[in-house]
Amino acid sequence: MNDRLVQIFIDSLLPLLKAGVAFTIPLTLITFGLGMLVAILTALARLSKWTLIRQAAKFYVWVIRGTPLLVQLFIIFYGLPSVGITLKPFSAAVIGFTLSVGAYGSEIVRAAILSIEKGQWEAAYSLGMSRIQALYYVILPQAARVSVPPLGNSFISLVKDTSLAFTVTYAEMFRKAQEITSVTYEPLLVYSEVALIYLLFSTVLSALQSHMEKRLDRFAVK
Repeated sequence: MNDRLVQIFIDSLLPLLKAGVAFTIPLTLITFGLGMLVAILTALARLSKWTLIRQAAKFYVWVIRGTPLLVQLFIIFYGLPSVGITLKPFSAAVIGFTLSVGAYGSEIVRAAILSIEKGQWEAAYSLGMSRIQALYYVILPQAARVSVPPLGNSFISLVKDTSLAFTVTYAEMFRKAQEITSVTYEPLLVYSEVALIYLLFSTVLSALQSHMEKRLDRFAVK
């Protein structure tokens, strides 16, 4: 690597990290939080005794999981204006990623709830709890512990998926890399640098996930 490439690498590092901290990470945290709310509600709807609610939730999951996230983002940002709904890049990205997290996360939450033994429900009912109380105080806390590993993986995947937000002109890290590339004409170097930053983020998150899983295992043993 010659001196020019080294200088480009150094000059690009801070702007890319700033874009990651200022745009990529907030987008990930916001959409994951909203997505988990949607996921829990959808999972509960999938387990509802009401057929209409159950089928509506099933349809939502079917559509989102059955179509590419990139296409969904294009529909939200570029398609909706044709029917009079125009969204800002950030809003479009939040809606798109939230719907995606909600659909995939709902299946994880639903499976976790179903994995809890029926005896837990019966024990809660024997204490005079209603179904909602049993779900809130007994079932969901246990399901949350079961959900940590797959949801942790989903969060890490979301960090990488946010790179698709560049398609709706949101100024996240990958779009910043495109801007730098348009000036330096060194796509291999700059995009490789972005890949390394994403790898760093994923590595740190994976370590945190492993630490959390070990703590939960110790808690479960106690």
